[in-house]
Amino acid sequence: MSLAADNGTILALDIGSARIGVAVASRTARVARPFGAVVNNDDVAARLRELCAREGVVRLVIGLPRGLEGQETQQTAAVRALGAELARKLTLPYHWQDEAVTSVHAEAELRARGKPYAKEDIDALAAVYILEDYLHVRV
Repeated sequence: MSLAADNGTILALDIGSARIGVAVASRTARVARPFGAVVNNDDVAARLRELCAREGVVRLVIGLPRGLEGQETQQTAAVRALGAELARKLTLPYHWQDEAVTSVHAEAELRARGKPYAKEDIDALAAVYILEDYLHVRV
């Protein structure tokens, strides 16, 4: 792996049917931050490509939903298909990261802050949790 790849940015995705939560972290600083959410439609790959180019992304981390007992579900299959397609279109290596209850935790945290928030904020914070889990284990 090159020095540029070691120092690049990691992009995390929390893929949902309507939106995709996005978070980024530098491999050197290892601090995940929310980057908002993008609408999950036919233009999503192009918007993520622009983001990846602008942020110097070298790797994707994709949240993988599973059932309560860790089993694969229809949602798991849908996320696997879209995540792999996005990684291929973005020509980036990717890693599947368990996303168990990240959206539930994100909404609870935002509610506890006592300020108004939108669904996009939940998606972005869930992506932060996915990226933090990856950073603590992998990088």
